[in-house]
Amino acid sequence: MVQAKMVFLTLPVKKLNASVDFFTALGFEFNPQFTDENATCLILNENTMVMLVVEDYFKTFTKKEISDARTSTEAILGFSADSREGVDIFVEKALASGGSVSNEKVDHGFMYSGSFQDVDGHLWEVMYMDPNFVQ
Repeated sequence: MVQAKMVFLTLPVKKLNASVDFFTALGFEFNPQFTDENATCLILNENTMVMLVVEDYFKTFTKKEISDARTSTEAILGFSADSREGVDIFVEKALASGGSVSNEKVDHGFMYSGSFQDVDGHLWEVMYMDPNFVQ
């Protein structure tokens, strides 16, 4: 069995600076080693990175058409928060920083989530799961 030690997700973006500004406002940092005029490396945590790549350069990675995240869904990127309040705070910060509403918050009692679209329309979900429920 292969176990990935690190995860790199790659997303096409229209304006790299606008994406950097958006994610910086949310408190994320970037790895300058993997940043230039074509791309930047957004650090989700020590083992998970999101490469934000300008569309023209992204096209060199694939022979397929690039999805327009504003009109179609290619993926939903999710990560956890430390609390229900953390979910609310993060989603509100995303909306205040130029993101847009994706879906209503979902409350299953043991799990709570909120979502937003980034400045390029990519879907993000922030969730909290009660640790007493997860064994």
